Amino acid sequence: MLDDLVREGVGMTSRRTRERLIERLKVKGISNEDVLSVLAATPRHLFVDEALAHRAYEDTALPIGFKQTLSQPYTVARMTELLLTHCSRFETVFEIGTGSGYQTAVLAQLFKRVYTVERIAALQQKAKARLQGLGFYNIQYRHADGHLGWQSGGSFDAIMGTAAAADLPEQLPSQLKSQGVLILPVGDNTQNLTLIRRDGDTFSTAVVESANFVPLLKGIIA
Repeated sequence: MLDDLVREGVGMTSRRTRERLIERLKVKGISNEDVLSVLAATPRHLFVDEALAHRAYEDTALPIGFKQTLSQPYTVARMTELLLTHCSRFETVFEIGTGSGYQTAVLAQLFKRVYTVERIAALQQKAKARLQGLGFYNIQYRHADGHLGWQSGGSFDAIMGTAAAADLPEQLPSQLKSQGVLILPVGDNTQNLTLIRRDGDTFSTAVVESANFVPLLKGIIA
């Protein structure tokens, strides 16, 4: 477990700096108090390299290696808020793209159990060590291609994709429980944040807004 001083940060990583970010998110329209509370409590500076820690509470995406990025806080807040708004249960959530583990940490504080896949083994190993150091043990990890979903017949209350699929992976909607919701950026040159809700065997699809994410690539990297 990391000590309190490391978690809380100092100077540009302090709780006061974190609270200023939360105020900016409110101005941008984030209103869900659970989302705001979790983002305020989550030490984003621990999810980037130390050299970038002073920028952790800027509302901007940051590099995490392997041509991947840590999404800007507004994007994390917006997608999480949408998930909570449309989800009817908060037992299980499937995340496609562990990345640095920051979005994983946010979901782990809002859902009973998180299942997360990452195609780049080194990224996921680092994220797992970081998340366990922060005391998150309600997460199940898998090194796998996110296009294939959770390959064991799992079904989830919610699914979130943190990278843009050129087309909606056909396996994903069927892995939702009834009344479950999926949110995923879809598109190649033009991306749209897309929300799918399952009601029995019926699926409804809505485009929420334009998006700009790194692409969801196929295959795995050992």
